Amino acid sequence: MEQSIKTKDYEYDLPSEQIALYPLAERDQSKLLVYKQGTIGHHQFNQIANFLPKSSTLFFNDTKVIPARLHFQKTTGATIEIFLLNPADSKELVQQAMATTATSRWICTIGNLKRWTDSTILIKEHNEINLTAKIVDRTKSIVEFSWQPQSKSFAEIITIMGLTPLPPYLNRKAEASDRTAYQTVYSHYDGAVAAPTAGLHFTDRILNELTTQGHFTQFLTLHVSAGTFQPIKVENALNHVMHNEQVVVTKKNVAAVLSAKSIVAIGTTSMRTLESLYWYGVKLIDNPAADFKIEQGDPYKLPQHVDLKSAFKKVLDHFNTKGIEVLTGQTSIYMVPGYSFKVVDALITNFHQPGSTLILLIAAFAGPDWKTIYEEALKNKYRFLSYGDSSLLFRKVAT
Repeated sequence: MEQSIKTKDYEYDLPSEQIALYPLAERDQSKLLVYKQGTIGHHQFNQIANFLPKSSTLFFNDTKVIPARLHFQKTTGATIEIFLLNPADSKELVQQAMATTATSRWICTIGNLKRWTDSTILIKEHNEINLTAKIVDRTKSIVEFSWQPQSKSFAEIITIMGLTPLPPYLNRKAEASDRTAYQTVYSHYDGAVAAPTAGLHFTDRILNELTTQGHFTQFLTLHVSAGTFQPIKVENALNHVMHNEQVVVTKKNVAAVLSAKSIVAIGTTSMRTLESLYWYGVKLIDNPAADFKIEQGDPYKLPQHVDLKSAFKKVLDHFNTKGIEVLTGQTSIYMVPGYSFKVVDALITNFHQPGSTLILLIAAFAGPDWKTIYEEALKNKYRFLSYGDSSLLFRKVAT
């Protein structure tokens, strides 16, 4: 891998009028750019099944976006915004934190923090529900929430009290329609603070059509964190500190990779999960007691010669040895130009922010043609970012 990657080389001019502020009325009516080995075609997303390799296995991220933005008003009139990030206990599963009752501690970002003293308890009420918040660690931005009635889960409480965490670049307030629009039709496990947006184009009809045409579907989980929107602020992109996210995979997922003819990741989050799982297999070969934790530099330090089947068989052995069906881990994987993709053959994804970690991922996957892809999308008036149009990209074949 190169010693330096200039962030400015992965920026482009994105006109504000091509940022999609709202979704289309029909999810599957979005445009679809198909890129394969230098060739670009323009289609509609409801035709997606026609462009997939025969008998493909598609991996979807079934995380569910939580109403992570909470507004509290002090008696002075000042508004304190609390944005949920992760459970304060790093060992606690996001699903467990969402299911807890009575009290819960979270690492948050806090707007107007200077106006919130440690001794002040914030209160938010709605009907017969009472939610309180207090700072327990200002340095780490840890907030403790308590509520009545205590029988309700934290997920139930924030569903009533919270707002949909729209991406900051939309620059608008969340509306009632965003509750469903900013959620995939197959979302299941509470925990994301941003949607896996490639999945927003899928409808039940398309999912059924994929199965009818002989494709296979698998569901894994990566709880998308707010770090996905964090811009690269350093000149050398390799010095960027990558965010960490919780992943949950099943024994069936691993078996499906081993039997797949062609693997399609639905979104960069599914891509991150599958590639992280490969590197976990590489770690297990060297150390059977290794934790499922992939650091951003691991793919560039670990042995590169391990083939996909050897790595995933090792992960499958781990499932069998432990007698488990589900495995939870953490990943900070950072895929930049020079990264060697081990698992994914094709990627369905939206069009991403200039100078972002996701653009670097696209550049790593498609090679220098990423610029042509984005130029074509801009020229053909594609809608960009979370509520925008889609693309199907095939991995660049090494020459």
